[in-house]
Amino acid sequence: MLTRSLGSTGPRVSALGLGCMGMSALYGDADRGESIATVHAALDAGVTLLDTGDFYGMGHNELLIREALSTAPAGLRDQAVISVKFGALRGPDGSWGGMDGRPAAVKNFAAYSLQRLGVDHIDVYRIARVDPGVPIEETVGAIAELVQAGYVRHIGLSEAGADTVRRAAATAPIADLQIEYSLISRGIEERILPATRELGVGITAYGVLSRGLISGHFTADRRLAADDFRAHSPRFQGDNLRHNLGLVEALRRIAADKGVTVAQIAIAWVLARGEDIVPLVGARTRERLSEALGALDVKLEESDLAAIERAVPPGAAAGDRYAEEQMTMLDSER
Repeated sequence: MLTRSLGSTGPRVSALGLGCMGMSALYGDADRGESIATVHAALDAGVTLLDTGDFYGMGHNELLIREALSTAPAGLRDQAVISVKFGALRGPDGSWGGMDGRPAAVKNFAAYSLQRLGVDHIDVYRIARVDPGVPIEETVGAIAELVQAGYVRHIGLSEAGADTVRRAAATAPIADLQIEYSLISRGIEERILPATRELGVGITAYGVLSRGLISGHFTADRRLAADDFRAHSPRFQGDNLRHNLGLVEALRRIAADKGVTVAQIAIAWVLARGEDIVPLVGARTRERLSEALGALDVKLEESDLAAIERAVPPGAAAGDRYAEEQMTMLDSER
């Protein structure tokens, strides 16, 4: 397994990480046994970075990871680097109630995550969205206190803009910024990526297949469950979907010439953007995980990159990456 560092101060992890959210929430039903088998297969393949959030299924995902790790062989269990997002407030009906980045809340969230995960420390801890009502210095400062106490190893950020990253990095060492980055979500390239590189902050890229949209497996006639996030995502609606699937077909021709799949070419493109970028793949099955891991063997030449750029230039996607209300929660979009 190829490895990369999460910034200049973070841990060294597998070049691909496993995003575990879909095993518990937002993409419809998932098979628990297959989810655990997928985590085991990832660890067996050398994937060390497991990404979760305490609000994924209201704790379900952390408990799932605990079960997966507790049933994995000791040698595999010990290699796991767990990244946890916190701060999202949920109602018993699953509704969203904003973010809470107050220092007392940070420590409260951490206490519950440690218990659910069954660990004595969290490897990378980050607020899922910047709380606009709390200075980032206070939120990061609270995590820094958890680092000093031994409950957290490294501090991360999520969907933070360039100015916020700078303020956070002036408060405490920041390992990485978790943010959406893919062929059709390239907003970080103008200001955020230059800032993280200047500061030695790594990028953990989620949404590298844009929630399956550019995986090569999504079709226009697919019916989505009401509790599937994509049923309400602008890029999966009507004319937007038809346009975006047209981009996928252009990618499919390039992938075919390389003898690889669309998903593999899309993941390989993110891997090729820099050694400071670690893509997360949201595989929920061993089959999809195996396909994603194949991207590590895809070598993109300059001619390939030029062809991909022509097929999917910056700004080519139709529709925002989140619904309007959720876009307002993104510090990275301000």
